[in-house]
Amino acid sequence: MSADGNETAAGDAARTHGFMALPGRTEDRRDAFARSLVDVVRTLGLDAGLLSEPDDRRTWVQHIRTALRSACLGGLTLSEESFDTLVKAAVHDPDPSFNRQFLEPALNAFGQRRVQSALLAYLRTGTDHERAGAARAWYWSALPPRMPLVRAENPGAIGQPEPADRAAVVAEWNETALREFVRNEDVDVRRCILPGLSLRKSAHPAELHDLVDAAVAIARSHPDDYIRHRVEHQVGN
Repeated sequence: MSADGNETAAGDAARTHGFMALPGRTEDRRDAFARSLVDVVRTLGLDAGLLSEPDDRRTWVQHIRTALRSACLGGLTLSEESFDTLVKAAVHDPDPSFNRQFLEPALNAFGQRRVQSALLAYLRTGTDHERAGAARAWYWSALPPRMPLVRAENPGAIGQPEPADRAAVVAEWNETALREFVRNEDVDVRRCILPGLSLRKSAHPAELHDLVDAAVAIARSHPDDYIRHRVEHQVGN
């Protein structure tokens, strides 16, 4: 199935379950994604050519996705540079269904805590485009390792984080996402943060309860249809 076909199927499934499908970005940032893909090809040594003509872009992107998947299945050793390259590609990927293809190798080679910490850094200090992309990618950041042949070049430098370490990163993400949703008026940022944002006060410390109320009020009165529709499914009428 093509990327467009997957997006259509995802949208139909979302509507069937009562949710509006997540809209695409309001800004076209394909050039940033293309530059990220060039870095992926170079850093990982994939068997994929460079983009030659604008009309070739869709085919070129699919070719790189296929080359990366094949490399992961055949066995892939990732350098330190590869980590940043893969996470950046996942953040810049405009497709919320396929961005996992760049995140999963990083998760398998470098671990959940490091990937989630990197996404948290994008949410805190990135551009609005990167903040929205980090929120899209965060959805996949808890995937279990499923690529046993994908390894880090220097596994001894990674270490084994304690469960408490991972829980701390998730707690930091939840607080940062809540603050960013309230603070940041960018539509893409709010669209992408909202689906993963807990709007139950019991999920946050008492000092953040006023922010939860503010987030709900912002979403319910927002001019964007998706945001208004989504918040009602998360908090009820």
